Amino acid sequence: MIHNINPEIVSFTLFGMDLQVRWYGLFYVLSFIIGWIFYRRMLRYRNIELKRDLYESIIFYIMLGVILGGRIGYMLFYNLPYYFTHPLQIFAVWEGGMSFHGGALGVIITGYIFTRRHKLSFAAMADAVIPLVSIGLGLGRLGNFINGELWGSPTSLPWGIVFPEAGPLPRHPTQLYEMILEGLVLFAITYILLRKIKTNGVVFWIWFALYGVFRFLIEFVRMPDDLQIYEDYGFFFGFMSIGQFLSLLMIIIGGIGIWQCYRYARIKEQQDEA
Repeated sequence: MIHNINPEIVSFTLFGMDLQVRWYGLFYVLSFIIGWIFYRRMLRYRNIELKRDLYESIIFYIMLGVILGGRIGYMLFYNLPYYFTHPLQIFAVWEGGMSFHGGALGVIITGYIFTRRHKLSFAAMADAVIPLVSIGLGLGRLGNFINGELWGSPTSLPWGIVFPEAGPLPRHPTQLYEMILEGLVLFAITYILLRKIKTNGVVFWIWFALYGVFRFLIEFVRMPDDLQIYEDYGFFFGFMSIGQFLSLLMIIIGGIGIWQCYRYARIKEQQDEA
């Protein structure tokens, strides 16, 4: 199978500028719309009701965290030497360069600031939003597939796809692997757990650790970004890409987070009984 999907929905000229509406951008917008529509419903599983202005503010904070965190994360984690020598390229977001790990960190930081400012439970708010993050992540990976980017290593498996920009060999469609595991599977798991687990924060940290597991495994068949850092310093421990290293940290931090949530819950239960 040869990848020949047009990433542009429509292109046009406006005020002398050539503009395009792309599937990837549409999926980004769709993700935020889905979040805005369904987050309020998810919050009910944590018995949280927000007034309209507060609700719209948290959606804005999440969007800000995704966009700024994704861009800054890509610069810091993947290509910092390049941006040191080409500082104006920091603003060239239309050329690509977004990091999921940076976006996740951005959402955590902005969400924490918002919940602290408004005296809300960060853990409860995070539990409620995380299934929707999976939907957005899945749509983003579908956009990567349509763009014909972030492909995998060559494969002889029957579902291998030839990405013209990657050469004539069939390759793992790692974008679809991630769409299924990080999008559909993680959504199903966290949505079910959100309804069953009442201890705040556990669902969030389970998602955090499972994403790390899925991404770590997929990275074995995903071609790493063509970055100067690999040529200069090689891979972590001789085999681990930047994405795998960051995912390993997510697994460890997620495990610690789950343990801490249950630990605090037990302490609180003992205090209530005393």
